[in-house]
Amino acid sequence: MVEAVERLVNLALFLAAAREPVSARNIQDSVDGYRADQDAVSFLRMFERDKDVLRDAGLVIVTTSDGSRYQLDKAATFATSVDLTSQEAAAVRAVGTAMLADPSFPFADDLRLALAKIASSLDASEVSASSRLADEEPERQGESVALLSQANARRKRVTFTYTNSHGETAPHDVEPYGLFLHDRRWYLVGRDTRLDELRTYTVSRASDIRIDPSRPKSPDFERPADFDVRAFSRLPFQYGPADAEFEAIVHFGPDASWRAEALTGGAGTIAMSGGSMTWTVSARNDSRLLRFVVENGPGIELVAPAELAARLRADLGEVARVHES
Repeated sequence: MVEAVERLVNLALFLAAAREPVSARNIQDSVDGYRADQDAVSFLRMFERDKDVLRDAGLVIVTTSDGSRYQLDKAATFATSVDLTSQEAAAVRAVGTAMLADPSFPFADDLRLALAKIASSLDASEVSASSRLADEEPERQGESVALLSQANARRKRVTFTYTNSHGETAPHDVEPYGLFLHDRRWYLVGRDTRLDELRTYTVSRASDIRIDPSRPKSPDFERPADFDVRAFSRLPFQYGPADAEFEAIVHFGPDASWRAEALTGGAGTIAMSGGSMTWTVSARNDSRLLRFVVENGPGIELVAPAELAARLRADLGEVARVHES
């Protein structure tokens, strides 16, 4: 893997330094990682794969009109120069290697490529701690997000089997518009083609994810120009079908009110009363709402819906009785 990464970095640097378009033969002879004695067919196959990887990473590689030479479009491929001190480079390497040791981090190959200029090799086994981005099935989330990110970048539809919060399982065909990480869970936002609706999916609930294999070099859809994935980041209990939405009221006591701003994340409305706060917020998943209140207590009390608050008190009372016996 490291050799492939080094070859990709060498190819990117060679194209960036070239003042004129260069031929495939020139690349084979000049770029470390390609063998000069490699037969033309296998070299071109490897070179085409490498170009696709660099293009996916944001480098705009153009071909001359006769298709014989290649050049980096520097006007379309722009990055601000980054100058790191030795201490900063060491810090970036340490953090990067920790991320590589995290099975839930979906962009390991891209990270190795980015760090290849800082360190000639990165051994994740040397790191004693990982970042642990996701707290549920980190390995599967990491693999799934990497696949979904690839589909998102290439604008390819994906199919998967999805189990919703009610335990109902069904197939979905989705145009992936964006991904985000929230509360240690990855989420996909996309248009469900069968329902013709924009929906948010918890990645850990999706299985058997497949990218549409037809027309692999052509996009399947265009993302709406006004789409912003940040608008879909909600609290854990706010995900679910629209027809399941209800209003919740949570009370923050005097000792917990200082945490309200951080916990509410700007959602809903907060009313002050002395040293206490009352938070009114929309919710779609009662189980996750209860989990939110329990995990962030004490000092936080669910007030409404009344039947849900009564259920929480009964459940907590049963837990107390079990521990007392």
